[in-house]
Amino acid sequence: MSESRHVPVMLQRCLDMLAPALAGPGAVVVDCTLGLGGHSEALLTQFPEARLVALDRDKEALRLSGGRLAPFGDRATLVHAVYDELPDVLDRLGFPRVQGILFDLGVSSMQLDEADRGFAYAQDAPLDMRMDQTTGMSAAEVLNTYPPGELVRILRAYGEEKQAKRIVSAVVRERAKDPFSNSARLVELIRDSLPQAAKRTGGNPAKRTFQALRIEVNGELSVLERAIPAAVKTLAVGGRIAVLSYHSLEDRLVKQVFAAGAANTAPPGLPVVPERYQPRLKLLTRGAELPTEEEVAENRRAAPARLRGAQRIREEAE
Repeated sequence: MSESRHVPVMLQRCLDMLAPALAGPGAVVVDCTLGLGGHSEALLTQFPEARLVALDRDKEALRLSGGRLAPFGDRATLVHAVYDELPDVLDRLGFPRVQGILFDLGVSSMQLDEADRGFAYAQDAPLDMRMDQTTGMSAAEVLNTYPPGELVRILRAYGEEKQAKRIVSAVVRERAKDPFSNSARLVELIRDSLPQAAKRTGGNPAKRTFQALRIEVNGELSVLERAIPAAVKTLAVGGRIAVLSYHSLEDRLVKQVFAAGAANTAPPGLPVVPERYQPRLKLLTRGAELPTEEEVAENRRAAPARLRGAQRIREEAE
């Protein structure tokens, strides 16, 4: 998918959510998931006085986006980093507090569309799935070396796959004959392992297993668990954060962090609530906002998206 045709998910809603915090001069906005740079380009265009810091763990994404964002000159700073490293990155750049933060979680369009990355189950490719191909275990190594119990846990926890035991039994049997290397063989094995009823629901039967492997390979949930609270802490008072997630595990995590920040933590029965117990965040969405039919028509990958936002209303309690 070329950058010009790529339509970022729920773009206008993300911009509108962040806008009140980014209107002033000297505002700093962070795109924690740069990808092809669609959200970043729109942020720089819509907020001409804002500075952008953009992170991605994928060097190819940084290279492509670097070209796209070059016209903005030194207003854009691109950094090779995983998003839980945000506080260190900002510290290094001399931005202790920022006014806006955007997360667009999951796999970027570029990774899905590059056949040789192994993210997509619709085409045969090496089973890699690493967002940063310079480090860590590939999906093939996970499939070929993890104990059966661990594979079942991953498929259940990260893919919400009810047939995890059946699939893993088949994987273990097949890997003993010949280790896995390509996606087509895994897709076929999953199809053959599932009962007929399970194949009739929910799209491609391999989808949940591929999601689970991708999350494990990239440590996505443990990184996110650290990243969202760390990002909230870097927000200046009045600053806003918007998070797009694509499955219930991510969304639940974001919801919990935002809800905790928006809660009054005073012991019950106090006549006056001291400052340190007051909420630090104000929620900007009632529950999670879903894409409209128009947004899905514009970009079918928006279909499972969930958008949540919050605004910092006071400093952290000491």
